[in-house]
Amino acid sequence: MKTSPQPFYVVGPTGSGKSALAIMLANLWGGEIVNADAFQLYQGLDICTAKPTAAECALAPHHLYGVLSPTELCDAAFFADLAKPVIADIASRGAVPIVVGGSGLYIKALTHGLSPLPSDEGLRRRLSHLTPGERVAWLLARDAHASETVNLKNDRYVTRALEICLLTGKRQSELRKAWKDRVPEYHGIQLAWERDALHERINSRVHAMVAAGLVEEIRKATELSATAEKAIGVPEIREHLQGKVSLPDAIAAIQLATRQYAQRQVKWFRREKGFVPVEIQLGAPMEKLVARAEEVRTAGAGLR
Repeated sequence: MKTSPQPFYVVGPTGSGKSALAIMLANLWGGEIVNADAFQLYQGLDICTAKPTAAECALAPHHLYGVLSPTELCDAAFFADLAKPVIADIASRGAVPIVVGGSGLYIKALTHGLSPLPSDEGLRRRLSHLTPGERVAWLLARDAHASETVNLKNDRYVTRALEICLLTGKRQSELRKAWKDRVPEYHGIQLAWERDALHERINSRVHAMVAAGLVEEIRKATELSATAEKAIGVPEIREHLQGKVSLPDAIAAIQLATRQYAQRQVKWFRREKGFVPVEIQLGAPMEKLVARAEEVRTAGAGLR
């Protein structure tokens, strides 16, 4: 009996060339691309989020780009509800779903599912009557290893950990570890660049975004949800539009924020063992990268 194609993931830091590779793989495999970038979901932020252009989208079917109003909130659970039916539909037609993005938690919502740990708003309200110090003491009394898994200086984290202990009657450190240590079957590649080369690409891309009309795009984006307004470039250009900083300073701030975000993405995806790191060398032919992706997909298929 013929099985439906499994999703193939192309992940990595911003500016690493994920979108271009995905198009080549889609054409090679008869695939369709599914966006897993938190901000490319939004309409009206095409330049700011480096969304694939209309010309690029015409090269292969693209899904979940610009599907949300900029005033809508979104999180990993909402994204998973959007993406899972799309991925299932693509696979049901015999096409390969190629999931592309750098939003780690959104991708993990697809590969692992979200944490099944319980939550109770009423209990959190009751816990709010304790002092932060009392919440820490309550947590450590129920989970002696909590200091190894929870930042005890962050009251929100402490409250959540205590909530889990009280609702389950178990140590939250063990429950969290069991969830994190699960290794579901998923396959894909993580694009890995040498740090300085990636930073140079990021800096150049920010200049290209400004030249393409970034300032005017943000000027028009007057109403943004609490999610959409977190897109890198939005606060920096707004400060420029308010006369608080010069355009060169705003550009430098965007470049810095993007480089820092890229480093966080690199660290995140290093922890996700289902993604095979693929080192990218400057000047190396794209065909070499495509061939490596093909090897990873073939090896994954052999495990099923």
